Amino acid sequence: MKTVRLGAIAESLPCDYGDDPTDDAPAFHVVKVSNVGSEGQFHGDFEKRRFRDDQIANLLVKEGELLVVKSSGSKANILSGKTAICGTDRAGRIVASNFLLRLRVDEAAAVPRFLWYVLNSGASKAFVKTIVGASTYPNLKWSLYASHPVALPPLAEQRRIVEVLDRAEALRAKRRAALAQLDSLTQSLFLDLFGDPATNPKGWPRKPIGEIGKVITGNTPPRANPGYYGTHIEWIKSDNINTPHYYLTKASEGLSESGKAVARTVPAGSILVTCIAGSPECIGNAAMTDREVAFNQQINAFVPANGDPHFLYAQMLVGKRLIQEASTAGMKGMVSKGRFERIFLVLPPIELQREFACRVTAVEKLKTAQRASLAEFDALFASLQHRAFRGE
Repeated sequence: MKTVRLGAIAESLPCDYGDDPTDDAPAFHVVKVSNVGSEGQFHGDFEKRRFRDDQIANLLVKEGELLVVKSSGSKANILSGKTAICGTDRAGRIVASNFLLRLRVDEAAAVPRFLWYVLNSGASKAFVKTIVGASTYPNLKWSLYASHPVALPPLAEQRRIVEVLDRAEALRAKRRAALAQLDSLTQSLFLDLFGDPATNPKGWPRKPIGEIGKVITGNTPPRANPGYYGTHIEWIKSDNINTPHYYLTKASEGLSESGKAVARTVPAGSILVTCIAGSPECIGNAAMTDREVAFNQQINAFVPANGDPHFLYAQMLVGKRLIQEASTAGMKGMVSKGRFERIFLVLPPIELQREFACRVTAVEKLKTAQRASLAEFDALFASLQHRAFRGE
């Protein structure tokens, strides 16, 4: 199996779509960084832009072309090496934004889908990290990316590898789809039983959060005292909340006993909410606690005294805009403790809240099983990918 440079089997094509033309020009979907998912699939809503005939001729993405995240406000988007491939359903209908690299593969040398798998592999992402600068807003330059080494078996072997990986990917996709359906089920259950908490169409009694329970804003023990940090208790940050998980993910940093003494902590059954963030979209992200934790000042914790915690948590997920509307204006979002305490939540009869909580906990058990199954398929896929690209 020979090894070649990426630039020897693919060329970079133009993405810059220039100025907006007149309103009578045809409109096409524009793929942005946000439309390239972590699994290399297209997702989300596409922006529409109009293009003159002389603009669009060289910009339409063809089947088999690869779109790689080149620049972004989030460094993680670039370091992840996210790469999407244009299929028959999108060919000739989309345009790549100039925040992406658009690559056309020499199909006499490489199968586009094989190269797509290569560029989404762990080894490829490691290569991206070595060539991307340390600046806050790095850029993946084609002049450097073109030197990416690609182990290239014969075309027939590439097609066989693609067939095997496609089968494994199909299993992963089914698990991801099942999890997405279960995620939407909780919201559907809430809306069916209680309606939208922002508009309260069923006329339930309402109270401000500050009258339903206690609100605590987190803090950071002084870094000048390294003895405050250790493994006695987890110290939660926003990245442990801004996830699809029902409960907090495990913190990467902890506090010692003395650190806990100067920190703010909450018990299991509390709800942690991101209230200070670099992006307004992250305001209102929430997670339940299933253990005692400490947390930083970007987070407001809600410890319910009245009402079922699972019901109140689901209400915050469904009514996220209630929290976002309490945020101060600006590029960054912030909801102070006072503003958070004044947000009104609906309070149906406690029996109805508990009935909902029973259903939700059953759904969460199913999600836990599906996540475990997905993790197994992910491990299988990674193993197959590793072996395939090593020529095994």
